[in-house]
Amino acid sequence: MSVREVRRAERGERFAAVMVAVVRRLPFGLSRVVPPSLLGFAVINGFTFCVDMGLLTVMRSGLGWPLPVSITIGYVIAFGLSFVLNRAFNFRSHADVGPQVGRYVVVVTVNYLAWILGVGSGLAALGVDYHLARLAAGACEAVYMYVCMRWVVFRERA
Repeated sequence: MSVREVRRAERGERFAAVMVAVVRRLPFGLSRVVPPSLLGFAVINGFTFCVDMGLLTVMRSGLGWPLPVSITIGYVIAFGLSFVLNRAFNFRSHADVGPQVGRYVVVVTVNYLAWILGVGSGLAALGVDYHLARLAAGACEAVYMYVCMRWVVFRERA
């Protein structure tokens, strides 16, 4: 293992340890039902969602780009970042990256068409502010993406 790989693994272990420690302290018995990977996913994807929303705002309101173009560019950048961070820190996968990227592209494509364009653009077309429409779509995609990343993209082989 190279020095870079060792450091990456150590960062992943530290991130996982923090998530485990936080989950242990959850109130109301939630520590028994919330897996640390769910909390890690929420932390990482909360951050990448902020990146997505920031890019969307800059491109749409700042630059005046069309909404579908702004949504698409922000989405692609944020989900690329999400893949890298979840692979390294949350799911700490050491499997071949090629098949994971292939599965991730399929998952993200379905997510994009159903939740982002379908719900996000659909609500915006109905007159909902594009920020609120994106938040609603984000809530739907969060559930879908965690399930797919946990049990499809980064699934552990027996």
